[in-house]
Amino acid sequence: QVQLVESGGGLVQAGGSLRLSCTSSGSIFSINNMGWYCQAPGKQREFVAIITDGSSTNYADSVKGRFTISRDNTKNTVYLQMNSLKPEDTAVYVCRVYGVTVAGWGTYWGKGTLVTVSS
Repeated sequence: QVQLVESGGGLVQAGGSLRLSCTSSGSIFSINNMGWYCQAPGKQREFVAIITDGSSTNYADSVKGRFTISRDNTKNTVYLQMNSLKPEDTAVYVCRVYGVTVAGWGTYWGKGTLVTVSS
């Protein structure tokens, strides 16, 4: 099975910073792109950032200039550096990986890490 484990969430004051990590393991043997989504209470899951296999990046408009996504291929890990956090950033941040297993290409999701930003 494919396992994605996120870490780095927590409680911070507005204007503070956090760095999220997501490490994949298990049956996945090649990773194409990795990204982050957020899900606030009562809301649909929303796109935050993505990084491709060539390290090209894309961000939601709401986080441009504040968040930076990066990856370490030697560790099968994707990071999200979150700066200038706002209360509206409060959500569960979920890691998403697109890669290949013996069954073929597929999308895999982590369980999420909670980010709470106080005013």
